[in-house]
Amino acid sequence: MKNRILIVDDSFYMRTMLKNMLTDAGYEVVGEAANGQQALEMASATRPDLITLDVILPDNTGLDVLKGIRLEQPDVKVVMCSAVGQEVIVNEALESGATAYIVKPFSEEKVLEIVGGALQNQDSDSSEA
Repeated sequence: MKNRILIVDDSFYMRTMLKNMLTDAGYEVVGEAANGQQALEMASATRPDLITLDVILPDNTGLDVLKGIRLEQPDVKVVMCSAVGQEVIVNEALESGATAYIVKPFSEEKVLEIVGGALQNQDSDSSEA
């Protein structure tokens, strides 16, 4: 059975790029959300194994969305993705339950390494590509 992934990013380009990377690697992308409200609704509806979650969304912060997801699905893996690589934000995301943190721009190799590690229940360090 393929691992199911939900992609959350306000950028259509980033969602498409991540979707292509992940589907080419054999993952099933079960949905794409462009804002926090969509992310919470889709996470509840699709029950993914992993969520890629942008830190900056038009209606909410990724950190707030992460906390909302954790309340309903404490075991889902969440990989935060952002152009913001400030240590304070990275640490807050990891303390709030993120599995890993990838700083944009990132390489396909780094995304697949982090996602694969998260899904294998391995500790993935926050990483910059």
